[in-house]
Amino acid sequence: MELSLADPKGLIRESYAIEGITAGECRSIFLDWALSLAAGTDTPEAVRALIAHYALDRPGHPMSAVLADGLKPAPRPARRGGRAARVADGA
Repeated sequence: MELSLADPKGLIRESYAIEGITAGECRSIFLDWALSLAAGTDTPEAVRALIAHYALDRPGHPMSAVLADGLKPAPRPARRGGRAARVADGA
C-alpha cells in the first residue's frame, strides 16, 4: 500500500516528529487517523504499511506501540446491557 493512502493526512508521520509525545497523545492521533481513512481502505494493511515505514526504525517510540496494538483483535465485551441482559437472567 502506498504511504499516501495509508496516512492521507500525514497524522502518523507528524506524530513521529513530535518531541516528547506521550502514549495517550499517540492513541488520540491514531483514532483521528483511523477516522480519516477513505471508505473501503483495508485498515490492517494500512497499519502494516505504517509499521514498515516508521515503526521498524523507531521501536521505542510510543506510536510504534500504538500501531502494533492496532493490529490486535478488539476485546470482546464483558457483559451485555439493557433489556438483553435482563431477559437472559430471567427477569
